[in-house]
Amino acid sequence: MQRRTKIAAVTLATALLITAGTAGAAMASGGGTPRPEREAAALTGTAKLYRSAGDDITFSFDAHLAPKDNRNPQKATGTFRFSHYLHGNGAWAKAKVDCLVTGGKVAVVSGVITASDLPGAKGKRVGVTVHDLGGHDRLGYSWAGTGSPRDTKDLPPCVSSAPFEKVKQGTGDFKVVPWNPAL
Repeated sequence: MQRRTKIAAVTLATALLITAGTAGAAMASGGGTPRPEREAAALTGTAKLYRSAGDDITFSFDAHLAPKDNRNPQKATGTFRFSHYLHGNGAWAKAKVDCLVTGGKVAVVSGVITASDLPGAKGKRVGVTVHDLGGHDRLGYSWAGTGSPRDTKDLPPCVSSAPFEKVKQGTGDFKVVPWNPAL
């Protein structure tokens, strides 16, 4: 009986060594535990814009394009929010993402406003552009030329302005995951 136990122990030890060796070789050659697939594109984070008059303007993003949708940026999901207040007056809005395109550290996201306290804004599509520059991010928005999100008439998906606004120092934490479509 004791001999069987020793043989079983040696067999088990050998199996463990072979398994460990195989796993180590797989890890060394890039194999091993599979990593989760990288998102096709993403825009996340929150920041306040800089305005010399002291306006409180905040943008927050949680926009993602799944790997399976890499060829169709209009399959992006998520939400983004923005608000603009000065001396207690202003408004906020939340939009459902309907398109996300990124290139390098620049992202353009659009969405339809689903909730807002700005009269006439609900149901309007708006777009925002972000340039992820670390702590000095920049931002632009589709209503830059019209003055209000409610005035963006018939805006197509993934359209916005150049990122002309500066993010308030110490608040920029936008993160852009570059889109790499197979062309």
